[in-house]
Amino acid sequence: MLSRRLLRVKVAKALYAHLKSGSDNLKVTEKNLVDSIDKAYDLYFMMMSLITEVANYAESRIDLNKQKKLPTYEDLNPNRRFVDNAVIHLFANSDSVNDVLASRKLSWNQHQDAVKDVYNRLVEAEFYQKYMSAPVNTFTNDKKFVEEFYQWLEQDEVLADVVTEMSLLWADDYGFALYLAMRTAQNLKVSHTEVKVLPKFKSDEDLSFAKTLLVKTLVNYEDNQEIVDRYSKNWDVERVVFMDSLIISIAIVELTHFDSIPVKVTLDEWIDIAKYYSSPTSSNFVNGVLDKIVAEFMESGRINKSGRGLL
Repeated sequence: MLSRRLLRVKVAKALYAHLKSGSDNLKVTEKNLVDSIDKAYDLYFMMMSLITEVANYAESRIDLNKQKKLPTYEDLNPNRRFVDNAVIHLFANSDSVNDVLASRKLSWNQHQDAVKDVYNRLVEAEFYQKYMSAPVNTFTNDKKFVEEFYQWLEQDEVLADVVTEMSLLWADDYGFALYLAMRTAQNLKVSHTEVKVLPKFKSDEDLSFAKTLLVKTLVNYEDNQEIVDRYSKNWDVERVVFMDSLIISIAIVELTHFDSIPVKVTLDEWIDIAKYYSSPTSSNFVNGVLDKIVAEFMESGRINKSGRGLL
């Protein structure tokens, strides 16, 4: 499931591109936002299919070794634990996975070098060697290996770069897609004959949240920028970066238009996003300005939250 954090980042990026380009076509920007969200979900399926591609490559290596003119004992009696992994087989034969891969035209066919490179690094990894040399194997061990595979890929900067080259929209989705794939593996049981894929959204309201946040930020952008400018007077205005003021504008919209989202959640999310997507000092600036804005809006009644504990 795509998190609200990821949706917020997608909104911020779509707004940044819209404002920097000078575009006045809101419908195109909204479509770009939805496409970016869809692509993030696509990457989840690509990561589930990656491990099957790596296993397929491993099996092709086994077949080639058997065809040597003078095969060794190991060539003729290979360790097939990885290629026969029960969880990988579930991924490979899952209709719920393969139907999405086919309908969205998702494939590693044009990126077999990346698959080969992952395999070559994998066989050198300690967790792989430990799995392959264990005296016995169970479904639990197979599942643990797949989980460790996705955890290991989180540190794989080479593959992360390849994924970004495949689509710029995937630049910030890599780690999250790996997490979803790992969660899917964790949910599997030995009795399962099909993979239960995670839904795109946790709630039916999530897509509406992203679209509304985008549209209302653009509609109220100039008014919100005046508020940001007013509370930026004690800061070095020349050093206030564009992304900082944009983040605060989006946070203002979330504070005033989404009654069910606690104030603390909004502040924590946007301050944290500022750490990663703006300057090193951005979180302090965003935090300081938002604190003053929240105090003003509370006093004037512009923030109205429904539900216990939402303030």
